[in-house]
Amino acid sequence: MRLILFALFVALPILEIYVIIQVGQEIGAMPTLLLLVADALLGAWLVKREGRRAWEALNEAIQAGQAPGRELADAALILVGGTLLLTPGFVTDIFGFFLVLPFTRPFARRLLTAVVARRAVRRFTDGGGGPAPQRRGVHQIYKDQ
Repeated sequence: MRLILFALFVALPILEIYVIIQVGQEIGAMPTLLLLVADALLGAWLVKREGRRAWEALNEAIQAGQAPGRELADAALILVGGTLLLTPGFVTDIFGFFLVLPFTRPFARRLLTAVVARRAVRRFTDGGGGPAPQRRGVHQIYKDQ
């Protein structure tokens, strides 16, 4: 977990700065800035559109009496993708577009489902596929006098 946090808060910003510098050296400073602004505007528009679609699909599933699992997963992916798209940089934008675009979101949803399922198996079993061992006993809150 610490390695993941290190990667998110230290390595990713360093990578973003490196990529922005490299792009700036190739196409120039002003085109790089314009590309970042255009990317943010496109991302904001796309998140708004896809967020509205996800909200409508969620409401339709609830009205139909269906479990909105797919719709909730899409909403979560759009939320995370939107956050990544609004973060300045090209690397986070690639991941943000992957989570938000309607033709790549099913792949992201499958990855999310696999990760959640794997964590649930580890959390609710003993790791060998069997049920988690039962814990017996009562936590004593007050000391007897």
